[in-house]
Amino acid sequence: MTSAIDLHGAPHVARYLETDGEDGYLWRNGTTILILFTTGNKSGEERAHALIFREFQGKYLVVASKGGSDTPPAWFVNLAADPRVQVQIRGDRFDAIAHVATPEEKPAMWATMVEAWSDYDEYQKKTSRDIPVVVLERLEDQI
Repeated sequence: MTSAIDLHGAPHVARYLETDGEDGYLWRNGTTILILFTTGNKSGEERAHALIFREFQGKYLVVASKGGSDTPPAWFVNLAADPRVQVQIRGDRFDAIAHVATPEEKPAMWATMVEAWSDYDEYQKKTSRDIPVVVLERLEDQI
């Protein structure tokens, strides 16, 4: 059975990857975590981030909140420069393409993410930045 842990940042990513999510998939308040792999927009190096997510109509949603900061998280800057990413959910790592939810998509997606983590509404109140919902779409294997 997957256990809930209260890790953050690099230690969370490391433990998640070591255990294929056995430790780290379940997080605080019953929410779930994926690992997002981006390419550093300046360094070109792979970066890994543990993020709250929800499945939505066959795609995966994450929120670029940075706790309500006026600046976006580094992972968002990276995927804005290169939307080709990898995602790991438990032991399943796959290629994906990222895009920011459109104004038409966002209301339902935001509501889904607030159900997962109610603090997102508070984060939005703290900043004038429109906090984006990022949609991660699995790319099918090319044969």
